[in-house]
Amino acid sequence: MSYCNLMKSLTSAFRNMYGVSRFHHTTPVACCFSETLSGEKYTDPFKIGWRDLKGLYEDIRKELFISTAELREMSEYHFDGKGKAFRPIIVVLMARACNIHHNNARNVQASQRAIALIAEMIHTASLVHDDIIDDASSRRGKHTVNKIWGEKKAVLAGDLILSAASIALARIGNTTVISILTQVIEDLVRGEFLQLGSKENENERFAHYLEKTFKKTASLIANSCKAVSVLGCPDPAVHEIAYQYGKNVGIAFQLIDDVLDFTSCSEQMGKPTSADLKLGLATGPVLFACQQFPEMNAMIMRRFGSPGDVDRALQYVLQCIGMQEIYMYFVSCNFTIFWWHIEDFLCIVSSKK
Repeated sequence: MSYCNLMKSLTSAFRNMYGVSRFHHTTPVACCFSETLSGEKYTDPFKIGWRDLKGLYEDIRKELFISTAELREMSEYHFDGKGKAFRPIIVVLMARACNIHHNNARNVQASQRAIALIAEMIHTASLVHDDIIDDASSRRGKHTVNKIWGEKKAVLAGDLILSAASIALARIGNTTVISILTQVIEDLVRGEFLQLGSKENENERFAHYLEKTFKKTASLIANSCKAVSVLGCPDPAVHEIAYQYGKNVGIAFQLIDDVLDFTSCSEQMGKPTSADLKLGLATGPVLFACQQFPEMNAMIMRRFGSPGDVDRALQYVLQCIGMQEIYMYFVSCNFTIFWWHIEDFLCIVSSKK
């Protein structure tokens, strides 16, 4: 197969896979149906998950109800029902899988659904705070809280969302689950600190990047999956499987997102592209391009702070676009494998409904 045909095949495979996850609500894909062992077809897992998430954003807004109108408006701003709700979907699907495994239960417990809400609240609070740190002006296709109300009030809005999530978590009344999800908040802070630094040793950079990616993105999915498994099944082995599943999906999701920062348009991303370079961040695509263009090492250490660094680094990455597409392909294959593990299990659930 020629190089060009190979790249077309890889890109096509990636588009089909990614449509299942990030753009499930707008993009038709060929792989949204699978075959059960009996040959019976079942529906998209997102449709299965949404059965348990009806009223998701309304319920979150109820958790945020306070008497101060402006603070309430700020804290509710990103809970407008237009988000992908990727994390809550993963959480309720994992809950279904664990419940079926343990005692053939067909429904998601109220406490497990609460974990899905809490995960979305923690995620959104982290975005509000990230936007302040990054001085971002847009998020999910709309102005950020800090750009509308100012940085000081945005900090308070993020804190309020975290506070409401903590209260909802306490109501579940399970100390193990509380401990598991408290770890997420610690990881978010540690991940932000990791992002503020750079490794001088080139061999340590990718490990540093993956650790940061886990703490900032994957920890929430991993620990949320573990939390619903604890609520649905007493087997520690299942808890570990749920955790590892969420960890790998979360890392794969972020790796793909980092590549799309260079290869997609702002309308698709819901935020400005090439933003990471302007923030001085060396994500996966940059680290891969650095292998071909060693002169990027100096740029990484000065966090692309010299005049022309951002433009030159962007050109180097784009020159390696074939390599990036291969990288995306292997990541997407991993993502598809992780997704299908739970998808194939859920075909049994949906076929019994």
